[in-house]
Amino acid sequence: MDNRQAIGSWLSGPRAAAEDMGADFGHRGERLGLPAAGPGSIAPLGRRFGAVFVDWGLCLLIAYGLFANGDRQAAGNWALGIFLVLGVLTVGTVGFTPGKRLLGLRVVAEDGGRLGIFRVLVRSVLLCLAIPALIWDRDGRGLHDRLARAVQVRI
Repeated sequence: MDNRQAIGSWLSGPRAAAEDMGADFGHRGERLGLPAAGPGSIAPLGRRFGAVFVDWGLCLLIAYGLFANGDRQAAGNWALGIFLVLGVLTVGTVGFTPGKRLLGLRVVAEDGGRLGIFRVLVRSVLLCLAIPALIWDRDGRGLHDRLARAVQVRI
C-alpha cells in the first residue's frame, strides 16, 4: 500500500475509508425518506451555522439595546434568554427562526409535520446548551434535533 493513500484515508476520516472499502451510506437524509438535493433535503451545515450566527447577532442586538443598559456581560446573558424565547416562539409557530428563513431553512418533524411545543422546547433548551448541537449523526443532525425528533431541511 502506498503511504500517501494511507495518510489520505486517515485524514479523510472513517467514513471515507469505509466508502473506499465498498460501504454505501447513501445520501444524508435517505434513512428519513428525504431527497438528496433541493427543497426538503437535509440542510447543509454551513447554512445552519450561518442561521445560528444571524439569530445570535439579532438576540445580542436586542439584549444590548433593550435590557443591558450598555453592559456587555449582561447583554450576553440576556441574549441567551432571548435566543431561547426566539427559538421556542418562532420554530413553534412558523417552523423557522429569522436566520433560518433568511438562509432558506425550516425545522420539521421527522415525519414532515410540525413540531409540537414540548419538542420545540426540548430542542431549544438543548441548542442553548451548545454541546448537543455539536454532536452529529450520519445524516448531519445534531443531538438536539435527534432528541426532539426534528430535522432541518431546505425550503
